[in-house]
Formats: sequence, structure tokens, C-alpha cells
Amino acid sequence: MAAAGNPAPSASAAEPEQAQTDIVVTGLRDRDGYVPQDTALAKVPAPLRDVPQSIAVVTAEVLRDQRALSVQDALKNVPGVGFSSGDGQRDQVTIRGFSAIADQFVDGFRDDGLYFRDLSNVERIEVIKGPAAVLYGRGSSGGLINRVTRKPDGDVTSVTLSAGSYDNYRGEFDLGRLDADSGIGVRVTGAHQESDSFRAQGVLRRTALAPSFVFGRGKDTSLLLQADYLVDRRVNDFGIPAVNGRPVNVDPSTYYGAANARDADAVRSEVLSQAVTFLHRFSADLSFRNGFRRYDYGLRRRNTQPSAVNASAGTVTLSHGGIDRDEVGWSNQAELTQTLRLAGMRHTVLYGVEIARQVKDARTIATRIVATTALVRPVNPVVDNATFTTLSASQLNRLDTTGLYVQDMADLGHGVKALVGLRYDDYRQRTEQRLPGQTPLARTDRNWSPRAGLVFQPDDAQSYYASWSRSFQPSAEQFGLAANNTDIAPEETVNREIGAKYTLLGGRLNVQAAGFVLKRTGIKGTDPSTNRIQPIGTQRTRGVELSAQLDLTTGTKAIAGYSHLDATVVASATPSLVGKRATLTPRHQANLFVTQTMAQRFGIGAGGNYVGDRWADPANTTVLPGFVTADALAWADIGPVRLQVNGYNLFDRRYIVSGHGTSPLLNMPGTPRTVMVTARFGL
Repeated sequence: MAAAGNPAPSASAAEPEQAQTDIVVTGLRDRDGYVPQDTALAKVPAPLRDVPQSIAVVTAEVLRDQRALSVQDALKNVPGVGFSSGDGQRDQVTIRGFSAIADQFVDGFRDDGLYFRDLSNVERIEVIKGPAAVLYGRGSSGGLINRVTRKPDGDVTSVTLSAGSYDNYRGEFDLGRLDADSGIGVRVTGAHQESDSFRAQGVLRRTALAPSFVFGRGKDTSLLLQADYLVDRRVNDFGIPAVNGRPVNVDPSTYYGAANARDADAVRSEVLSQAVTFLHRFSADLSFRNGFRRYDYGLRRRNTQPSAVNASAGTVTLSHGGIDRDEVGWSNQAELTQTLRLAGMRHTVLYGVEIARQVKDARTIATRIVATTALVRPVNPVVDNATFTTLSASQLNRLDTTGLYVQDMADLGHGVKALVGLRYDDYRQRTEQRLPGQTPLARTDRNWSPRAGLVFQPDDAQSYYASWSRSFQPSAEQFGLAANNTDIAPEETVNREIGAKYTLLGGRLNVQAAGFVLKRTGIKGTDPSTNRIQPIGTQRTRGVELSAQLDLTTGTKAIAGYSHLDATVVASATPSLVGKRATLTPRHQANLFVTQTMAQRFGIGAGGNYVGDRWADPANTTVLPGFVTADALAWADIGPVRLQVNGYNLFDRRYIVSGHGTSPLLNMPGTPRTVMVTARFGL
């Protein structure tokens, strides 16, 4: 639940997992254990059982026990989420069969920069399934990811040191103080990580720092100030190619890039953000919140990647190019929350307005072939980045959003509750094409995004719901406008869902089940006769999701999930795509992680993940085989120190963890067996 003075919480394919050993010194306050009780994804604090939509929460204690270091590590606990390699530069996932490239949020603010996030300042991660445009605006076909940050809400002193396989070393700290009488508090988190990789050329260097200050926490008027800085340097890795419908059978370390990759294939992202949140309670029934966030993002990427395969000759062609991005943006959310009674029914009404601007400068370096080499035993070329100067694209993109929204959470009595909402967006895009002979492009879209849901709760343990929601996806939601999409109206996604949520054993067991039909229409396809892009495609996902979280007084804790997704293209401008399955979306997926505390000082745990076959490309020519991995941990509390050992992929399975989603040639191997040792000291 959002604390007074804090912004309403909000929340990739991700960096390669790396075998690690951790030594952690820390003192986390695990408020939810494994079983979350509430969420602020509805923009007002609400029990999860009152929200008529499927929501997954990965709590701080789950992140701690699994020693998750990336968004991908965290989201393997969420059924219905698939992983993309994200061009080797960013967190990117699919949710319910749809790309969520621009659906990353932090504390309720859009955070769609193309980079890998760090978890040192993350309290928990929430994933809302299905469209959420009613409160968050454009996007969110399959759902959105919200990172809830750590804030000054108590006294904490922790230091964490980690060491692991492939020379992975990481240090973290979390220092906070709060004066309860004055409501003045401060908190600073930070991390530094240096690691090699199971990939032959892989390397990671990362630093994060996040200070925050609160004035008047717990008072009628409060002010929260936050800043977050991250710099991430690594080798840009597109993975391994495929031949004859499957990824090439090579050692997972095989790198298809430059011989001097740490120079020629380097990627560096840097992000600085600031947030200010003002909260004032006029009375017990009326409060006002104004949240403002600004960010500055820069990316420098050079990469060598497989661009073609000659199966008969047994060769792969390698091409080199790059891209530079510079982005600045800000968002301001002003929200009034009112509690009132009408006709004997209790209503919690949210009135909101959001104004946002993003300016995105992108310069793409022209790609050219640098080598043709053996497919199975590639000889990596030496690449000189100084010879790559020609631009193939240069764009300045300006995105302006004005959104008005209202939402009513109503208790109708007799165990019946309703959640209804409506948002209106004025979304303006302008792209300045800066290469000779190109003209500026502009488009304005005005859209309504509604949601309606009904909840029936016959007692405190049972909650049944039905919901309907709709969102829109503009022609150039994340990237610049182009001549072939400027005249095309936004795509539209509709979700119909029924579900049940059970709160059992006095709140120590949560069980959630959902069945849904999710349809996205107006998907862009190319008309074969004119070669023009037209909005005549439709993708439909029919699915079932099950999840459970357990936290018993006996010390047994567990998190589990299962999803069945039938994600299919049902209409397309290209007839051969009709009936094809959505990329990177397994039909079956399951996860389980169980821990047991003994004598209140020791613990063990184990778990596993199953991911079914996935298609790497829209034409379904290349399959990424299904896999099962197993993990384990053991820990002991010795005074103020928690010693922890985690093992990952214990049976050393070879597997492909992610693909690109549009190409069959860019597939990321999963991490071999690794170990992480952690020592966490906290006062």
C-alpha cells in the first residue's frame, strides 16, 4: 500500500543471467513476505482482491531469496510473460503474447527508455495483465510492468556483497533514517557490479545511485523528493543464429560478433531521473496528489550481428552498425481522490490529469557486412568503429500527451463492488527527418480508453470478477513516424476477462485464477500488391493463468504460477501469416519456488521454471525449444549477517532463454550452471 507522502506505485528481454556468488550485508524489512495484500496500480491503495483484473506482485523477499539482479530474473516468477533479447541493450518482454517494449513504469510514471534497469532501489515489481490505458495512457496491450522504488519509510542500514561464477562481483548499500515525530526522512541506495559472462566476449560494468528525501511523512501534507542515476556498460550481444528451423547447435559461449567486441560491440546507457511528489489531505475523505518526474537518457551502441545464413554452404554473414539515442522527457500527474456515499453506497473516486512531453533524438549508423564465416565455428572479424560514420537515419521525435481520467471504485453492498473508469488522451507526434530529401511528419490521435469491472465477494476469502477494458497503440508509440505509417490510425486492444481470487489461511495463502480473451485489431501489415502498410491485421490471445503465494507460520513460503496462452494471428494483410502463433509466447509456462525456514535462523529452498516451445519469428519458421531449469538456495543468519548461497540451472541444461521476436537469427542462450554467494549485514 502506498505510504503517505509516496507516489502511487507503478512498474524486460533482459540482460543475460550470469552465474554469481553473493556476499550480502543487509537488513530488509519484508512487509509482505511472499504474499502481497494490496496494490496501487489502481492509482488508489486497494486490496488486490478488490481489483477486477489479474495482477502479479514479486515482493522484496522473493527478490532477496532468489537474489534477482535483473528485471528478467524477477519476471520469471510471473506466468504469461515471455522474454525478448531486446537488441542486447534493454529489458524487453511480451505479456500475454504482445510486446511490452514501451510498457515499463516506475512509481506510476512511464519509463520507456531502452535500457537495462537495476533492482538496487526496487522494493517490489508489479505486473498488471491486460490493457491499463484507462489510467496510464497509450500502450499496454498485454499489460504493463511497474517498479515500486524504496522510499524513506523507516530506519535501515544494510550492506550487501556478492560474488559469483564468471567473475561476477556486486556490492549494494541501503541507508535510511526517518524521524517519526517530524516526518522527515532520508534514504540512499546504491550498487556497483562488474562481471564477465559465459558468453565468450561478454562483460558488464554497472553503477547505480538513488537518494530520496521526505518531509512530513504521515502528516496531512508531505513532500517526497527522489533522484535515480544509472550507468550501464556491456557488450552488445544479439545471440546465435538459426538454421533449418532451429538455433545452431553450438556451445552457449559461441559469440557471433567482432573479435574485439569489448571495443567494437560496446553499448553504454546512462539515465538520470528526478521526481517530486506532493500530497495533501484536506480531510479523511479528500486528498490531492501531484507527481512530477523528469528523465534524461543517453545510449551509445555499436554492434555486430548475424544478418544472413547460407544453410547449404554452412556460413553466416555478420553485419556491423550502431545507433545513438538522446532523450529527455517529463510527466506531471495531478490527482484528486474523493471518498463519498451516494444512494447508500461508498465510492472512492479518482480525478486525474496528466501532461507529458518526450523528445527523442535517434541517429542510426548505416549497417554493412564485415564478414562471412563458418556457421558452427565462426572466425570473428576485427572491426574499426571509426570507419562507420554514414547515417542511414536521423530523427528528432517529439511526443506530447494530455490525458484526462476518472475512476470510481464503488462498494455496492451485499458483497458486490465495481471498478469503472474512462480516460481521454490527446497524443501528438512529430518526427523531423534530418537526412536530405526528407520532410517532417506529424500526427495527432484523440482516443478514449474505458474500463469496467464487477466483483462479487460472498465472504472475506472469496472474490470473483468479470472485467472489460480497452487501450490504444499509436502508429509510432516508441519510435519515429515514417511515411508508411503516418496516415494509419492507432491499433486497438480489447480484453475480456473473468477470474477468481482467494485469500485463505488468514491471509497467508493467495490464489488467483483468470481466463481471458485479448484481441488487438488494426495491426499493421503490408499489402503485397502495393507494398503499403495498412491496418488490417488482428491478433487474438485466449488464455488461462493460475498463480499462488504462500507464507505459513511454520516457515514455509512459496510462489507458483501457470499459464496457457493460445496467441494467434487471425487476420493479416499477408495471408500466409493467418493462423501463425505470436512470437516468443509459449503455449505452456510454469514456475515454482519454495523455501523453508528452520529454527528461525536457517533456511533452504528450491524451484524451477518450465517454458514451452516458442516461435522466433512471425512466419513461424524457427522454433525455440522448450526447457526446464532448476534453482536452489540455502541461508543462515549469524548475528546481524545473513549468509546465502544460490545455485541456478543446477542440471546445466542448454536452452534458449529469449529471441528477438521479428528475426529468426537472433537468439540468446540461457546461462549454464552458476553459483552465487551472498553476505548481507544489516542493523
